[in-house]
Amino acid sequence: MIGVFDSGSGGLTVLKEVRVRLPKADILYFGDIKNAPYGTKTHNELVRLTKDAVELLQSMGAHHIVSACNSVSAALALSSPLPHLTEMTEPTAASFRGTPARIVLTATPATIDSQIYQRAFHEIDKEIATVAIPELAGAIEFGSSDAEIERIIRDAFATVDLSRYDTLILGCTHYPLVEYVFKYIFKYVPIEIIDPAVAVAKRVEERLAQSEEGGGTTRFLISRESALFRDRVAHLWSHVGTPRIEVIE
Repeated sequence: MIGVFDSGSGGLTVLKEVRVRLPKADILYFGDIKNAPYGTKTHNELVRLTKDAVELLQSMGAHHIVSACNSVSAALALSSPLPHLTEMTEPTAASFRGTPARIVLTATPATIDSQIYQRAFHEIDKEIATVAIPELAGAIEFGSSDAEIERIIRDAFATVDLSRYDTLILGCTHYPLVEYVFKYIFKYVPIEIIDPAVAVAKRVEERLAQSEEGGGTTRFLISRESALFRDRVAHLWSHVGTPRIEVIE
């Protein structure tokens, strides 16, 4: 079984891509809504929350863990790495190896400040620009209006000259949930918007394709009740009926 976790709904974008590539795998998803968003947590808090989430998933049978949160990747880079875990940054950077892409990455302050993406891209001899958006992940998780989401994004990019770049990486897994807002704001800018979930799911497939044969089940756990989370799961998994979502204390 594969375990996937995030601070809430953001990791659903990663889960969906993993499911596409590994249709027979059994997957357990944990959304830690009670502690969302992770992007504003301290390093020590992130390490504790990560270890708690990993222990929970392992106790329920997951043998490989996917951290669907860039802030967690940042914390792990500064502490002891966990075995059998796929994180976001290295697969994302590797997907640009040898390309001429001129990249700007937007993410939470925890991710940007950790320098984890900057180091990952430096390893492939590529430098990137960054834009931190402190409010956005929480606004998405807790259902702010599109108008408020748009305001937050516009404010963050107000002084950024996007003509210098041709690629925008959404470096927080919540951000693809409002990719349509990014596309609306930058509709006149010739820039490609990238969801790292694709590269991460490909890496999981490369590691586990030969070993993940199950019933293709998907089970959801959340640490606090959330009607918005349930709505997003129902929307993304509408083709398979009503998903099972459990609230754990």
